[in-house]
Amino acid sequence: MTNDELNRFSELGVATVYEASGREGLIDIPLIQLIPGSRAAGPARTVLCGQDDNLMVHAAIEQIQPGEVLVLSMPEPAPVALVGELLATQVKVRGAAAILIDAAVRDVEELVKLGLPIWTRFVRVKGATKTKVGELNIPVVVGGARISPSDIVILDSDGAVCMKQGKTTEVLKAAKERFERESRLREKLINGELTYDLHGLRKTLESNRRKE
Repeated sequence: MTNDELNRFSELGVATVYEASGREGLIDIPLIQLIPGSRAAGPARTVLCGQDDNLMVHAAIEQIQPGEVLVLSMPEPAPVALVGELLATQVKVRGAAAILIDAAVRDVEELVKLGLPIWTRFVRVKGATKTKVGELNIPVVVGGARISPSDIVILDSDGAVCMKQGKTTEVLKAAKERFERESRLREKLINGELTYDLHGLRKTLESNRRKE
């Protein structure tokens, strides 16, 4: 996938890509977006940490390639800080596009100043151990979505969605078409028309009322 295509996915955003993909791949957990307005899209670099442990985060940083989204998970999500300022600094230096953390972060003010886009389930000070061996570059499950290495992860203010690598071309085409349709629809709404009629919802409601 080219950088231009990844940038386009980022611009189109989570909601548009999710709908265009047939509502697949939603990472369905509450996420805290540390940098308001940030967006990212990139291939996943997946990490399964030991429970409440960030040894594997240290190990994964060595493997990060520019433009990747570092995806951190544990066997059970918990409010334990897998990432703070020093780890995030290394991730940024390696050129990652973003971090998605199904656990916690700390050093929030410093992370915001660092400028690396980060989405996290929790913000907590509780520190992780560094003794448990987990796994790198394997499929992980975050928010009900199975994320495999190199799957495309898209993040923005609405949350996150994962797209299988083999579907990127068709989903990008569908997402562009959806964006164009919504742009035309927006013009109609600005001119006073209603989705209640444009989508045929009035007829749906009236039809259901007649059946009652």
